[in-house]
Amino acid sequence: MADSDFDVEVAYARPDTQVLVKVTVPPGATLLDAVRQSGLLQRFPELELERLDAGIFSKPAAPGAVLRPGDRVEIYRPLLANPKEMRRRRARKEGPAAGQ
Repeated sequence: MADSDFDVEVAYARPDTQVLVKVTVPPGATLLDAVRQSGLLQRFPELELERLDAGIFSKPAAPGAVLRPGDRVEIYRPLLANPKEMRRRRARKEGPAAGQ
C-alpha cells in the first residue's frame, strides 16, 4: 500500500443482513471505484451498477464523487413504495374523522 492510499468503508443493508466492507483506495478514487472494489456487487445480485443509488455519510452522491479518507459509502435499496403515495392512501382510508 502506498503512503497516499487510504481506507474507506462501503455499507449495504437489507432486512436480513448488514454488511460493512473496508477497502483501501488510491487518491482520486470515486464512490463507484470503492463499490466495485468492495465485492458487494458480486455478493448481492440485486445491486445493479447501472442503477446504483448511493451516498456518502447519508448524503446522496454521484458515482463519480471523489472520496476522502475515512468516508463511508452507503448503497441504498430502492424504495418499495412512494412515501407520498402511501400517505395519500392512509389519509383516504382513515377519512376526515380519523384525525379527531
